Amino acid sequence: MDIQTLTAWIRARAELLRTARDTGSTSTELAVLAGALLVGAGLLVVAIRAKLMEKIGIINGG
Repeated sequence: MDIQTLTAWIRARAELLRTARDTGSTSTELAVLAGALLVGAGLLVVAIRAKLMEKIGIINGG
């Protein structure tokens, strides 16, 4: 997973959520957008952790 891609995706979804809230979207639509943001944030955490574990492995291995 690419950290920059996930970050850009999360920023786009956050902007979409702000826009939807301002235009008066239903609570269901807002919940779906918020859920997508949570999934994206979880994927970002996994990607960062994997990158850190990779770096730690390089330091410990060599």
